Amino acid sequence: MAISADHIRQLHPFEIRILNTLERLMRTYAWVPLELIKKSTGLSESEVLFRLGRLMEMGMVRYDVVPYEGYSLIFAGYDTLALLSLTRKGTVSALGSQIGEGKESVVYEALGLGSVALKFHHVGQRSFQSVRLSREYLPEEGHCPWIFASRFSAEREHTALKKLYPRVRVPLPIDRNRNVVAMEFIHGVNMHRCHLQDPAFTMEAILTSVSLAYTLGVIHADLSEYNVMIDGDEVVLIDWPQWIAPDHPNAGEILARDVGNILRYFKRKYKIERDLATAIARVTG
Repeated sequence: MAISADHIRQLHPFEIRILNTLERLMRTYAWVPLELIKKSTGLSESEVLFRLGRLMEMGMVRYDVVPYEGYSLIFAGYDTLALLSLTRKGTVSALGSQIGEGKESVVYEALGLGSVALKFHHVGQRSFQSVRLSREYLPEEGHCPWIFASRFSAEREHTALKKLYPRVRVPLPIDRNRNVVAMEFIHGVNMHRCHLQDPAFTMEAILTSVSLAYTLGVIHADLSEYNVMIDGDEVVLIDWPQWIAPDHPNAGEILARDVGNILRYFKRKYKIERDLATAIARVTG
């Protein structure tokens, strides 16, 4: 279920208390028993059950009896906690409409100090186990549910944006809370959705940004035409949660994949050919 501004406005303080309690206890429990929720919130059983019922109706909490009876946050509940915190800090004043969705994230427009993009990281919403295998920043052992994997993903993207901005044209990082990154709203379109007037210029601009990022210690690690936005004459690189450093054991292979994806796109769509080895040499320069 998508996050709802109306639901957030309707939340009772007891319901916010329960959401915070579930978040804290899910560090230990995949499903939090009712008795622990009662004990941690100090609310009566009837009050807790009533509030949990409302939270489940709003799509923020799930109940199950397998492997044991308990309650769990789901993405809308975790998103809500992040949004409440960003609102209290003044980063966000109003939530707008959804403007994008990927395999592991959803993006909304919001109001803050101007127009803001809010990226809600939803790692593992399709398959958490496959994500755990492919993401080195997730702990290999211990209890790490998808909500905390999503927080780690947001932390990484926010770190990359801070490293890169303003020397590399990426969205200005504004704030982060839990699994949500608040960043500059880019008034542009994804590169794969537009026809470039000067594709050779754009390709060189992308390689220049990749090179600058490399000198700042960041390799995108998931670069393709889908992660490039065209904003007028500007080329903006987005989606950085999987970045690695140049001293990573597989840095050479991953950088070659990034650059190769871009070169293949321009060859396929615009018939522009560029030697991969030469392009990589330019990036690592």
